[in-house]
Amino acid sequence: MGHRLSKIYTRTGDDGTTGLGDGSRIEKDAPRMEAIGTVDEANCHVGLLITALSGDDPLLPLLSRIQHDLFDLGGELAVPGYQMISEERITTLESELDALNEDLPPLKNFILPGGSTAAAQCHLARVVCRRAERCIVSLHAVDAVNAPARQYLNRLSDLLFVMARVIARRDGGQEVLWQPAK
Repeated sequence: MGHRLSKIYTRTGDDGTTGLGDGSRIEKDAPRMEAIGTVDEANCHVGLLITALSGDDPLLPLLSRIQHDLFDLGGELAVPGYQMISEERITTLESELDALNEDLPPLKNFILPGGSTAAAQCHLARVVCRRAERCIVSLHAVDAVNAPARQYLNRLSDLLFVMARVIARRDGGQEVLWQPAK
């Protein structure tokens, strides 16, 4: 890959528009840009989660792959009609989710974000992922988005929920059970 960004500022966005990968320009607050930005934000939270885990954590390779997937998803959204997220990635997430969930006790209560710093960060990544999914659903209402892109975020948020449970228990913390008001 050659040099893509020789200059970080271009001034072309000073009018409130931004360029997409296909060369077209759209408003910075368009649904497509909201989706791209929220996917990017989810990726940042996954990156923060990675820094909260130890260097030999068995979740790190999976989280690293997820970061690359999220970057691919942002690229897919930046080029309308282009597809980078495949059904295979969704199947892989489901397999990882099943494997992590296998040793967890069934949920009998809702749990609150917490248990350990890393588990809470995982929950934060999860809720931003859910918001990214909602943004893509909103975008799809006005401009087609590939089904695997929408499905990927749905599975990823489920996976992050299960990861948070695993991390909380593994770190010696406890899952924080919701206690409804009496």
